[in-house]
This record gives sequence, structure tokens and C-alpha cells, in this order.
Amino acid sequence: MTQKLIPLYQLAHARTGDKGNRSNISVIAYRPEDFELLLRELTVERVAKHFGFRVPGLIERFVLPQLFAMNFVIDDVLDGGVNLSLNLDAHGKSLSYWLLAMDIEVNS
Repeated sequence: MTQKLIPLYQLAHARTGDKGNRSNISVIAYRPEDFELLLRELTVERVAKHFGFRVPGLIERFVLPQLFAMNFVIDDVLDGGVNLSLNLDAHGKSLSYWLLAMDIEVNS
């Protein structure tokens, strides 16, 4: 079995919210059978590294196994928040697309 990299968006979709300088990003598997792979690949450490250019604060992961989903709460990632930032891309929805672009390792 060989390993290959694919973008997360091929296995999951995301929903996002933001409040102040905090973003929460829910990642939901398209197929229940991919959930274990997502749990293995989407660690707090990997998400922190992926968002490293934004210099996030605390990142927490909440697992929702009955929904085949997880929710990441990421502090200090929105340039002070939507109302304080001059950067339109700082909104939470843009960050969910960034997370979905993250490469994950799958067996092929």
C-alpha cells in the first residue's frame, strides 16, 4: 500500500463561524468510513502548523463522532475580529476554505 496526498475538501466539507478574534471551523466527513482517517490527520498540531502564517493562539478540537465531524476553535486568528480588521480575508469563512485546502495522507 502506498501513501498519497489529497486535499481535505475531497473527503469533507466545512462550516464556519466567527466571534471577535475567534474562529470555529467544523469539518464534516462526506462518508462515515473516512472519519477515522480525518481524526488521524486533522490533529491540533497539524491545524496549528497549517494556520501558522496567521499566528493563532489556542486551538482546541472537539470531536463529534455521531455526526462524523469535529470542530476546531481557533483563537487570535482573525486580525482582531471582523469589525477591527481592514483585511476582508480575515473572516472565518475564508479560513475554512484554507483548512479544506490542507493536504492529508491517504492509502492508495
